[in-house]
Amino acid sequence: MKNSLAIVAACALALGASAASAQTRDQIRIVGSSTVFPFSTAVAEQFGKTTDFKTPVVESTGSGGGMKLFCAGIGTEHPDITNASRRIKSSEFETCTTNGIDLTEVKIGYDGIVLANSKAGEQIDLTRAQIFQALAKELPMDGKLVANPYTKWSEIDPSLPDAKIEVLGPPPTSGTRDAFVELVMEEGCENVDGAAALGLEGKACHDIREDGVYVEAGENDNLIVQKLEANPAAYGIFGFSFLDQNRDDIQASTINGVDPTFDSIASGEYPVSRSLFFYVKNAHVNVIPGIKEYVTEFTSEGTWGPDGYLADKGLIPLPEDMREEMARQAQNLEKLSM
Repeated sequence: MKNSLAIVAACALALGASAASAQTRDQIRIVGSSTVFPFSTAVAEQFGKTTDFKTPVVESTGSGGGMKLFCAGIGTEHPDITNASRRIKSSEFETCTTNGIDLTEVKIGYDGIVLANSKAGEQIDLTRAQIFQALAKELPMDGKLVANPYTKWSEIDPSLPDAKIEVLGPPPTSGTRDAFVELVMEEGCENVDGAAALGLEGKACHDIREDGVYVEAGENDNLIVQKLEANPAAYGIFGFSFLDQNRDDIQASTINGVDPTFDSIASGEYPVSRSLFFYVKNAHVNVIPGIKEYVTEFTSEGTWGPDGYLADKGLIPLPEDMREEMARQAQNLEKLSM
C-alpha cells in the first residue's frame, strides 16, 4: 500500500512539474505530416490574425517523426499537436499511453497519393500492379523471388514509355510513404502473377527497391517538384493537395484510367485515397494558451467545409454528417480509445 501511494505521489509530482514547465510556453507547437503541413499552416496563420493568441509554430517532420516527438512525453519540451497523413499506429498509441498521454483524434478530410511528372514529359496510365513491379525490391519470376530486374517502364509493359524508371518519393518516416506501401504496393502485389504462391502478401509486399531506382527525397515536396522539372522522365510521389498547388508545372499519372481530382478522391473512385488527421495532447489543453480555440478554428465550416479556405488549398472535405460528428468530437476533446 505504501509503495502504491509513493508511486501515485511521484506521478502527481511529475505531472505537476510538467504542467508548471508547460506554463512557460505561450505558443502552440505543432509537428508532423508534410502533407497536412500546408493545411495546418493556413489555419495557424488565420488563427494568429483573428485571435489574441500567438500564431502557432508548425514544423514538417513527417507523420512518423511527429508521432515520435508527440508521444515522448508531457511538458513544454514536447509538442501539443501532431499532424498525420495516416491514422496513428497501435505501437505509437501504446507509446503515448505508456508516457501518460491522453489524446484526441481529429480526422480533417481526404487526400489522394499521386505519381506525377513534369508537364514536359509524357502523361501515362498505370495500374497498381505495374507500379509494384517498378518499385518492389523483389518480384516473383519463374516460381521464385528475385531482385527486381526492371530498369525501364517498357520492360514491365510494352505500352509504357521506353524510358528509365526513376521515382522520387518520401522516406520511411513519412505518412505518405506508409499510405503508399499499403494502398499501392500491397494492393498491386496481390495482382502480380505468382505472388500469392510464394507467400508474397500483406507486409511482405511493402519492401521498396534500394538500387537507386527509388530515390528518397526527404519530407520537402517542393524539392521533388524542382527535380521533376529538371528531369521530365522522372516521377514523384506526393499528396494530391501538393499536385493541386503546382498544376502549372506537374501532371499526375492516371491510375486504372482514373485521374486524381477533387471529385474522384471524395467519391472514392480514385483508387489511391487516404484520410488525414491531427492529434491533440489533452494534458496541454488549458495549460498552453489557445489549443481549444485552434481546434475550433480548424473544425469550423469556414475552414474545412466545401467552401472553406482549406478547400482552396486542395483539402477534400469529409461528408457533411461526418464533419458535424468530428467537429463535436474534436471540440469536446474526446479521448481516443483504440
